[in-house]
Amino acid sequence: MEQYGLDLHGQMILEAYRSDMAVFEKMRQFIDSQLHGIVEDNGLYVTAIESRVKSEQSLAGKLQLKGSKYASLSDITDILGARVVAFYSDEVDKIAALIETRFDVDWDNSVDKRKLLELDRFGYRSLHYVCHIPPSLFADESMPQLNEYRFEIQMRTALQHVWATMYHDTGYKSGMEIPKTYLRSLNRMAGLLEIADEEFSKLRIKINDYRRQVHALVADGNFDAVNLDGDSFNNYLALNPFKYLIEKIASINQAEIYQDTLRPYLPVMQGMGFKTLGDVERMRFECSEYAYQLALHQLATTDIDIVALSLSLQNLCIVHIYKQGGGIDGLLHFYNMLFGDNGYNATRAHRTLEQLDKINIV
Repeated sequence: MEQYGLDLHGQMILEAYRSDMAVFEKMRQFIDSQLHGIVEDNGLYVTAIESRVKSEQSLAGKLQLKGSKYASLSDITDILGARVVAFYSDEVDKIAALIETRFDVDWDNSVDKRKLLELDRFGYRSLHYVCHIPPSLFADESMPQLNEYRFEIQMRTALQHVWATMYHDTGYKSGMEIPKTYLRSLNRMAGLLEIADEEFSKLRIKINDYRRQVHALVADGNFDAVNLDGDSFNNYLALNPFKYLIEKIASINQAEIYQDTLRPYLPVMQGMGFKTLGDVERMRFECSEYAYQLALHQLATTDIDIVALSLSLQNLCIVHIYKQGGGIDGLLHFYNMLFGDNGYNATRAHRTLEQLDKINIV
């Protein structure tokens, strides 16, 4: 310990640190597993969960600067530290609330740095909790210090983490004062990151609100009020709108139904000019019987005993194109959009047109 130049008091604290290293490592492993559990059990998605025990050199440096501030090792709250980096600020609050239910928080020493910034500057923001492990959560009779030592948990967003890393690498880590010109540039970049952080959170809220609104409108059958997009189409498919048609088609050959995906039809229908779910629903209502008649011509002379769910929507689109006067060019364009541009699509389009001409479509 002499190499650190510590006084007797600092040496005693450092010796206690060395003696209890196994305790801190066991705490670290337990806290790390708890934080992963909190995130996974609650369906949260974070960019990082980190934990570390302060190195001996780092602790010695702290004791050199302000060792007299601490009566004992237990007064130093950052020997063990953990960090959770989330994507959105509201998730930081959610994680914090969950941590409060898991650990005992020392509120007198915990800090919400997000609320401490001066109005005329940007800067480092994060939420810091100083905690204990409650004996009811985890205890070891051979290591009573597990429940005595405090530790820190830092929670921040990914962009806050970017700022903190930049400032750490370009600021005090170098051990020299930053010229005001460069500091101003750093603060301007921090401002941009904070604005982006807020806008991402606002945008996420708006998107979630939109999804809830779409779900409600689809559930109520207000299809004309819902734009045709990925979210709305998924909600529409959840209603199983093509169930009756595909079951009727399958009955032609007493076939089984293969539940394939209908997602490839979204860009196809958008390419056909459909704007809302109401357009899809009108096609289903107006073309279902003709789509079934087309299936009769496709399957009646075969022994096919498995039909794909997508045949229902495919035939609906084909009949719609025919009703709109699309002809051979319209059918070829449809098959190219659905299957990609290949030589067989022309043959497929001509055969389909022959089958459609046999049906009295009005």
